[in-house]
Amino acid sequence: MRVVFMGTPEFSVTVLQALIDSPHHIAGVVTRADRPKGRGRSVEESPVSALGQAKGYPLLKPTGKSDPEFVSTLKRWSPEVTVVAAFGLILPPEVLSIAPRGNVNVHASLLPKYRGAAPIQDAIIRGESITGVTTMLMDEGLDTGDILLQQGTNIPPDFTAGDLETRLARDGARLLLETLTGIENGVITPQPQDPAAATLSKTLKSSDGYILWNQRAFDTHNRIRGCTPRPGARCFYGGQSVRVWKADIADCTKLDCARAQPGEVLTVSEQGIMVACQAQTAVWLQEVQPASRGRMSAADFARGVRMTGGQGARFDTEAPVSG
Repeated sequence: MRVVFMGTPEFSVTVLQALIDSPHHIAGVVTRADRPKGRGRSVEESPVSALGQAKGYPLLKPTGKSDPEFVSTLKRWSPEVTVVAAFGLILPPEVLSIAPRGNVNVHASLLPKYRGAAPIQDAIIRGESITGVTTMLMDEGLDTGDILLQQGTNIPPDFTAGDLETRLARDGARLLLETLTGIENGVITPQPQDPAAATLSKTLKSSDGYILWNQRAFDTHNRIRGCTPRPGARCFYGGQSVRVWKADIADCTKLDCARAQPGEVLTVSEQGIMVACQAQTAVWLQEVQPASRGRMSAADFARGVRMTGGQGARFDTEAPVSG
């Protein structure tokens, strides 16, 4: 089939590459406009833009869903079907009406759960053990269209959002090709979603990555995993920001955790830094990154700041207020 692809981040690249390797003809690629990135605010193209240009596909970067070039260019490309994977814009009716076989979205959850912007992170933060990918026919709502195909997968307890994104991108790419074959052969019957079972996943802010020590270790650990690598799991030690890249739930039954306050350092070893959470639970910090420094083992960080357990050392959720 003649396909137009729309996507922006690395997740989309995996799906686009599967289309490139398939028999389908890619008439054009649409991605978000280039944006300033990093401290230097240098303008960078999206991962999808880089792949599309490398492969020589016609490329469109609309400034928004009302960009007049958006509709006119898509009509000129004349797709039979439009494929969308983490594009970042809700398509207007004028765009949705162009492809006669519809607009297929690859979404990284088992809809109707986790509609919206951060389904991978939210699934981990909320302690899910199973998630998956869905292909759906897009409508004017936010991930509300009829379901085409779904594939579930387990979430390993040590997976970060980055790990899970890599797995779901591969699963989504395979499911998309199966979906396109089914559409072409007329063997897929779209199924409406149950709105009563729907949950919404909002865009995560930097503050959503603040580590909440006053929760049980299970929830604290899930927040660290779910916010890695984006927006980043952070806490504060001695008033300085510390990013946590890797952690694990600790067994603190051999320590007297009953009197420990959330955030208090219980012990330090080569295994890392054990930090108290709520209800006599704790987590091991295993890999961290102090402000303006590189990633390092938590044990090395502890040595650098002369940290010892049981001596009043503690991590805070937010920076202490001065004055």
